[in-house]
Amino acid sequence: MQKKILLSGVKPTGRPHIGNYFGAMKQFVDLQNHNDSYIMIADYHALNSIQNAEEMRENILGVALDYLAIGLDPKEVTIFNQSAVSEHTELAWIFDTLTTMPYLMRAHAFKDAEAKNKEISVGTFNYPMLMASDILLYSPKWVPVGQDQKQHVEIARDTAKKFNNIYGNTFELPEPVILKDLGTVPGTDGQKMSKSYGNTIPLFATDDEIKKAVMSIVTDSSGGLPTNVFNVHAPVYHALHGETVTLQEKYKEKAGKYKDLKEALIADLITLIKPMRDKREALAKDIEAVKEIIRQGNEKAKAVASAKMEEVRQKIGVTI
Repeated sequence: MQKKILLSGVKPTGRPHIGNYFGAMKQFVDLQNHNDSYIMIADYHALNSIQNAEEMRENILGVALDYLAIGLDPKEVTIFNQSAVSEHTELAWIFDTLTTMPYLMRAHAFKDAEAKNKEISVGTFNYPMLMASDILLYSPKWVPVGQDQKQHVEIARDTAKKFNNIYGNTFELPEPVILKDLGTVPGTDGQKMSKSYGNTIPLFATDDEIKKAVMSIVTDSSGGLPTNVFNVHAPVYHALHGETVTLQEKYKEKAGKYKDLKEALIADLITLIKPMRDKREALAKDIEAVKEIIRQGNEKAKAVASAKMEEVRQKIGVTI
């Protein structure tokens, strides 16, 4: 049976955190042997927040190391750089011509920036169209994302339908893959874990960083179950042990003993993170090998994207 195509990616905007891992990155690994996977380093998307060349280069290699350290196998997965495949931006422009401003004004990133009275760049406004092209170029069946990214897959589906209606059947309709029973992983302050909030537990944190972050998790003073601690602990425990029922029982037994519960979370986080951290450090000693993996992935992704763009050019009539 032919494998289904899967596509997803991560922006190179700094150190990933455990919310990124459980929201999407872990799925890349879990699904890699069952699908033909294209996993992108979304560097053009990162330009909305990173405008420093050296920082960008460092972050791109950092994401590649992250991918390999969590267990992605370059023999099974195509790891590639978005900017190495010019068809992404070419297709985004074509999609721009089919998309209205009121439609894009519904996008969460735009609405959030508008609500905060930020000066909004065209890149932020147009972000969903570039993401739609990222997805649709590879005709994926599956797009693993966190719950907060589901709208982008929905926009890609709408865009595919609009193009297909105008020019004929060209693009597959992708489906989001979102882990069941996984809510948004909270940060140390109880809000959604986010780099912009400064409330993260880094995915490759040192033991000391883990301890400091966990001990700073906000708890209420009711003496009962510390919700924020539990909601961070649940996906970690599930990844290590396969279920969370026992964890709930442990929390009931330790009701009000916040220090004990935080120490249990620290122990499980170290168990989860240390092997990945050690692997990442080992991989970083041969950065040329990592660059070669990206180069090979770029070639494969470019070939697929070029073929799809040739079809698109024929459909829209620019090939004469």
